[in-house]
Amino acid sequence: MPMGARFETTIRFTKDHEWIRTEDGKTGTIGITEFAAKALGDVTFVEFPEPGQEFSQGDQLGAVESVKAATDIYSPLSGKILSINEDLAKKPSLINKGPLGKGWLCTMEIGEKGEVEMAELMGEEEYVRYTEE
Repeated sequence: MPMGARFETTIRFTKDHEWIRTEDGKTGTIGITEFAAKALGDVTFVEFPEPGQEFSQGDQLGAVESVKAATDIYSPLSGKILSINEDLAKKPSLINKGPLGKGWLCTMEIGEKGEVEMAELMGEEEYVRYTEE
């Protein structure tokens, strides 16, 4: 890759309605999708992973509870948790206001299988079709 070349921001989706966004292929931000947030209704509590915890793709890394339901959150990729969204911990309703923005859950150092695992996830158009089925 030429010097100064930048990674394009990539966002991918799981069939369990999680997303991961990466700008460098090494770290990613994880959250739940707008589809999931709408299905849950008003979010009242978020269970976060601990920074430093390692997960394999598909492992449960947290949970979201709402007035309607509770759902587990699964890791879209293998890696190690770097940080959690402290604002979301204080105000879980941020998920409802912006699940792809201020309602993100955690950041992850993407593991060595990240590129292969990322390719297995859905792009935005594919995810939209999936939610319409």
